[in-house]
Amino acid sequence: MFYIFVLFIVKNTRNVLKIVGSGPGDLELLTIKAYKCIENADILLYDNLVNEKMLDIASKKCQKIYVGKRPYGKCVPQENINALIAYYCKRFSNVVRLKGGDPYVFGRGFEEWLVAKTLGVDVEYVPGISSMQGVGLNDIPLTHRGISEGVWALTGMKADGDMAADLSLAVHCNSTVVIYMGMRKLAEIARTYLMNGKGDKPAAIIQQVSQANEKKVVCKVKDLVKVSRETRMSHPAIIVIGEVVNLQHDLLSLLRPERNIV
Repeated sequence: MFYIFVLFIVKNTRNVLKIVGSGPGDLELLTIKAYKCIENADILLYDNLVNEKMLDIASKKCQKIYVGKRPYGKCVPQENINALIAYYCKRFSNVVRLKGGDPYVFGRGFEEWLVAKTLGVDVEYVPGISSMQGVGLNDIPLTHRGISEGVWALTGMKADGDMAADLSLAVHCNSTVVIYMGMRKLAEIARTYLMNGKGDKPAAIIQQVSQANEKKVVCKVKDLVKVSRETRMSHPAIIVIGEVVNLQHDLLSLLRPERNIV
């Protein structure tokens, strides 16, 4: 008598939420790992700041769902985003939450991590290049030996609508100050520096960092409001304050040979 034993191997698959940073907008600044996550996604929940060309990376079977927030415009509340994460993570094995910049730099990514973890869903975090790092594309280094001792990254819009309290401390430091979501707070930022005798500090506003429609203005911090109005700067933009803003011009002036005076 012959017995046939059939061995069934069941692959243990678990649902995963991938919290992925898409970078500042330039398609070529997307990391390889982020590219693969988008390519293999079953569900893609994407933000307003995500370059829409990145959506073409996803397969045709992937469901792409917009969950963005636009200043003064259409907004999907965070509670609704959390509910969508919970809904899709229960039903699909590969859910990607695609966020502009880096999800853990003022991106509320860890709030969404908590939603998935509460459901017992595995979470994978994929870092992205933040718009703060993108200022280097405009020849503004975040740090430079002898000029900037570090970086203060602050939010211009807390949950209660106030400016980050740390600005009153950062104004006295020798570090570069970078402010996210601060376009509504330009007057408050300028006033804080003026009140502390720092109104002449160099500042830059960079809109749509790394993208084809990028705009940049450089001024003294006391003139942020006036200059932004004159040049019609808008969201999304990042504000950089510190001597590093003018460093490119200062160093180049030192490198230029002296002209002979006839």
